[in-house]
Amino acid sequence: MKITDAANHFNIANIITFANITCGLVALYLVTQSAFFTASIVAWCAGMLDIADGKVARRFNLSSEFGIQLDSFADFLSFVIMPAFFLFFGLSLETQGEKLLIGIILIWYVISGLRRLVNFNLKAVSKTELDRYFDGVPTPLGAILLWVLWLSFMGGLITNIWLIALIILLVALSLNSHIKIRHP
Repeated sequence: MKITDAANHFNIANIITFANITCGLVALYLVTQSAFFTASIVAWCAGMLDIADGKVARRFNLSSEFGIQLDSFADFLSFVIMPAFFLFFGLSLETQGEKLLIGIILIWYVISGLRRLVNFNLKAVSKTELDRYFDGVPTPLGAILLWVLWLSFMGGLITNIWLIALIILLVALSLNSHIKIRHP
């Protein structure tokens, strides 16, 4: 690796992505400490950083293969792994059966999120309609949907574990669907 390659790994866009990763890790830690409110704030910061890194990379022509891959790793941590942990620990599951059911479905969510991110990176995207639309629900939106589900649970709007499991499954399936979502 040339010195210029290493320096390119630490451009401002990638540093913002590293901050996103940091927020994802901190939010995971906070979930393990049952600090769900603070974890959700830190997770929202990760989301803002995810938007910012792309805007900075495009604005200053800093896009690189490294940055694209790094962004997907950040998305996997902050918008796939972290929300799965958040929901699993935040639902206050009472029985082993509930934990097993939600755990299996959240594993499917994680696999679906990873599959989406890998497929996204493998696709050769040209400057056409594909740039204006995501094919399937992006992982940050999937994370928001899981967060809204948790809020619905906490607010007493959705308390049936079977309905919660179904909604998680639908979100997981939507990640690799052909739903068109406008790119911000």
